[in-house]
Amino acid sequence: MTQDTNKLETLGAWLLGLLWILPLTYAVWAAFHPSAYATRFDLFAPLTLQNFRAAWEAAPFARYFLNTFLLVTMILAAQFVLSTMAAYAFARMAFPGRELMFFLVLLQLMIMPDVLIVENYRLMSWLGVRDTIFAIGLPYFASAFGIFLLRQTFKTVPRELEEAALVEGASRWRILLKVYVPLARPVYIAYGLVSVSHHWNNFLWPLIITNSVESRPLTVGLQVFASTDQGIDWSIITAATLLSSAPLLVAFLLFQRQFVQSFMRAGIR
Repeated sequence: MTQDTNKLETLGAWLLGLLWILPLTYAVWAAFHPSAYATRFDLFAPLTLQNFRAAWEAAPFARYFLNTFLLVTMILAAQFVLSTMAAYAFARMAFPGRELMFFLVLLQLMIMPDVLIVENYRLMSWLGVRDTIFAIGLPYFASAFGIFLLRQTFKTVPRELEEAALVEGASRWRILLKVYVPLARPVYIAYGLVSVSHHWNNFLWPLIITNSVESRPLTVGLQVFASTDQGIDWSIITAATLLSSAPLLVAFLLFQRQFVQSFMRAGIR
C-alpha cells in the first residue's frame, strides 16, 4: 500500500511539473521562432532573435528594467530594516500591549491588498507622490509576513547567546546585528526571493498609481503588447514576457538550493 501511494505521489508530482512547464515551453518556442510557427510545431522551423529585437524596440525596456530594479530594491531594503526591528521587539522585548500589537500585525495577513487600493491612492495623492516609484513601494514597506517570519526565527535563538553578549557589554542594537541577523540569514534569503518575485510581478497597484514611462515597472509596460489595433503577434508577446521574467528565472536557478534549505532549516516555527 505504501509503495502504491509513493508511486501515485510521484506520478502526481510529474503531472504537476508537466502542467507548470508547458506554458514556459510554448513561450520559449514562440519567442525563438518566426510568427508563422507560433501556433504549429515543426522540428525544422528556423530559429530567430528578431522577436526579441522587435519587443525591445517596441517599448522602453531599459527604463522599465531600471524602474523595476529600483522598486524591488527599495521595497526589500525597507522590509528588511522594518521587519527586523519589529520582529526583534516582538520576540525579545517586553512592553505594554505587545500581544495586541502583534495580533494587529497578523490581522494584516488576512486583508487582501486590493481592498486598500482606494485609500492608498488617496494617501499617495495627499502626500503628492503619485506617479512615482516611491508611491508604488510605500504601501509595502511594512510586511506583516516578514515580521511574523523573522519573529518566529528570532524566538528560536537561545537566550544564552543574548545574555552572554549583554555580559560582555554589547548593546541591544549590536546584539541584533551580530547575533540574530547572522543566524537568520537563510530566512532572509528565502524571504528576499519571495518579496522580489512578488513585487517584480505586481501589476494592479502600479497600473493605477502610475501614468508615465518614467515610473512604470515592467509589468505595466508590457501592456503595450496587448494592443489589438494591428493584431497580436504572439511571438513578440512571448519574447517580451521572457525578457521581463528572465531575471527572476536566473535568480531562482542561482538560489534555489538556498531557498529550499532556508525553509528546511528555519521554516515557520
